[in-house]
Amino acid sequence: MTAVARGPARPGTEEFEVPLWRALAVFRIAALSYAAVRVAQNFRHYDHPVLSWVVIGVMAGWTALTIYGYRQPRWRRWPLLIADLAVTAACLLVSPAILGPNGLQLGIANIPVAWIASPVLAWAISGGRRRGVIAAIIMGICDLISFSSYNGASLDSPVLLILAGLAVGHVARLSVEAQERLQRATELDAANRERERLARGIHDSVLQVLALVQRRGTELGGEAAELGRLAGEQEAALRTLVGSGPAVPPDGDVDLRTVLGRYASGTVSLATPAHPVAVPATVADELTLAVGAALANVAQHCATGTRAWVLVEKEDSSVLVTIRDDGPGIPPGRLDEAAAAGRLGVAQSIKGRIRDLGGSVAYASTPGQGTEVELRVPA
Repeated sequence: MTAVARGPARPGTEEFEVPLWRALAVFRIAALSYAAVRVAQNFRHYDHPVLSWVVIGVMAGWTALTIYGYRQPRWRRWPLLIADLAVTAACLLVSPAILGPNGLQLGIANIPVAWIASPVLAWAISGGRRRGVIAAIIMGICDLISFSSYNGASLDSPVLLILAGLAVGHVARLSVEAQERLQRATELDAANRERERLARGIHDSVLQVLALVQRRGTELGGEAAELGRLAGEQEAALRTLVGSGPAVPPDGDVDLRTVLGRYASGTVSLATPAHPVAVPATVADELTLAVGAALANVAQHCATGTRAWVLVEKEDSSVLVTIRDDGPGIPPGRLDEAAAAGRLGVAQSIKGRIRDLGGSVAYASTPGQGTEVELRVPA
């Protein structure tokens, strides 16, 4: 699983990040208020009580500035992120000098207290888990430096910072992915609606005209019959194209129905499921070329006008494409003879491609009854 890397917000992701930045603003205000209450309770024990209120003032001013700055997408970049980390680290590192030996001996917490988590959360929101952990490690080191002694308790704050960076960074990454998927789904839905609109128009005009030309050409005979045959092939191809569904399903794979639609014609019928058959693009390319090679064999070795059928099926763990024809069939041993003679159309163009995909090829042929080729690849 890859980490989110953006600088810091990619176009289209701000909408999902806005609630996170608002939550960070609330956290900053709450953490600042808590730090001010703690200083009010303990400043009499500090060596430099006035400076403690100066630090609280700096924290308040910086909180206001960062709330405004992170509200602007163009400001959520490295200058503000680094400055946020530097100011917070400075407020933390001056705390031991303000508390003095007496305050440290009493175990009084540093002045920023939980406010030090603010830049960690900002880094995590802007760049995901990796960036959040980096900020957490930096702030954790500064927190350890501020301790006068080291024990198990001194590690609690750095560990909590790292966990916060991981958790918030993970949520930020999921938000960005959710936004991207929603955007792709919206675009796909719009494309499908437009495609359906065009399909209705084509069906009501072009397909009917092509069907009429095919019928009249057959009735007239001669050269008109050839024109009618060509019109019929174009009608079949166009009907498959407008009825095969979206080319790219929501998961980003290729719809095998669409790429195989190029082979539909007056002599080749394509039967596919009603739902998309999603496969990786490389698998679709190789499988399509293998189907094309099988159909080329039908055109080359069978009589003109021989019918062929391509059937696509989606099973639980595999995709099955079956090519059938009503040609004369293949004599027993003919494929082995062709491979031995160096004609590798079946051995390489079909079997080789499917084998490289981890699939299998099965031939079934009876002389005089046609041939059936099954191409099966893992889903």
